[in-house]
Amino acid sequence: MPNHPRILLGLLLGAIAGVITNLATDGGESTKRFVSLVTEPAGRMWLSALIMVVIPLILTSLSLGVAGLENLKQVGRIGLVTLVIFVIFTTASAVIGITLTNTVHPGSGLDPTVRAELMEAYGGEAKNAATIAEGGLSIDILTRIIPRNPVKAAADGDMLAIVFFSLMLGLGIAALPREAAAPLVAFLDSLGRATVEIIHLVMKLAPFGVFCLIFSVTARFGFDILINLSKYVGMVIAGLSLMMLVVYGAVLKFGVGVNPFSYFRKCKVVIVTAFSTSSSNATLPTAMETARTELGIREQIAGFVLPLGSTMNQHGTSLFEGATVLFLAQVFGVDLSLGQQIMVVSMSVVTAIGTAGVPGGSIPLLIMILGMVGIPMEGIAIVLGVDRILDMSRTVVNVVGDLVTASIIEKMESRGG
Repeated sequence: MPNHPRILLGLLLGAIAGVITNLATDGGESTKRFVSLVTEPAGRMWLSALIMVVIPLILTSLSLGVAGLENLKQVGRIGLVTLVIFVIFTTASAVIGITLTNTVHPGSGLDPTVRAELMEAYGGEAKNAATIAEGGLSIDILTRIIPRNPVKAAADGDMLAIVFFSLMLGLGIAALPREAAAPLVAFLDSLGRATVEIIHLVMKLAPFGVFCLIFSVTARFGFDILINLSKYVGMVIAGLSLMMLVVYGAVLKFGVGVNPFSYFRKCKVVIVTAFSTSSSNATLPTAMETARTELGIREQIAGFVLPLGSTMNQHGTSLFEGATVLFLAQVFGVDLSLGQQIMVVSMSVVTAIGTAGVPGGSIPLLIMILGMVGIPMEGIAIVLGVDRILDMSRTVVNVVGDLVTASIIEKMESRGG
């Protein structure tokens, strides 16, 4: 059996086993203890094994992608067009999220019992995330892009700084004579290949890792949380589907000239991996392989756009952040003016660019937006219980958006820019 149906099977079995466990034990202390001591650590270990190779993958693929382009002028042109596409897609996504929330009003009439249960379960996690967000308020994202110490940036997981260093390294390689650059190119190429092999080994354990991650959520909360917040969850998933099927579909049909459904079928392994891991970074190796073998995107373009997109091109995250801020405003009875909602859209775009491509990476920055518009930051606990399924869904939109952007760039370059 190929790996992606095995991953889906692990996902399904984990959800079923978790719900049965929750019903049998009523989500009691024994279940919570089993989840916290067994399945949750096992799932996180598998996810950590994927994420541990992200930094060398970004370093090698992005630097070699830039170095492999024909000239520095071409890098500048592709880079500028890529960033413009990122911003347009991310803004459109945030507007969709805000519009749907204003139309559906999912926060009206939320059961107070459910709210209290979620606050009790996730109050501590929300407080920790709020601390991170408050620490980031005083730091301009732009000042963190250029690392004083690239090694420290890698150790701290500062993805924007790593991306910037990788771009500079690629530009430096491109500026060298071919003979002088050859040893470094050979080293980076070998490191990149070794990194991909590690990914292949880790992905063999994906069905087990996904089973543990999904079981942990459903065993702890069962279906009650999803039922009580189904209106909000359904609205966000509908918005993400609209972004993927309508917006991406129209761009692929009329801009790239391909059949959207055929395109999405070719991306099925990427979609399953993104949904299972909730991580753009962890999905990057699969996306790179799919871009090259299934979508016909040149390695130089894929190596430039996809690593950049895994950090800076978070369309699904932007939609989620905008919708969640308005949802929580409705829950707490905070009336946001049109000007405040425009600010929410703007901040959703900016913070989506600075979001780490790992599970839950948007939560600290989302809390920052809540504080800016007068919504209690502790309210994030209300959505943390269902964030797992939403994180999985928005990661699919994030990753497919990277591939669509790469396809647009490939089409433009094949036409001679």
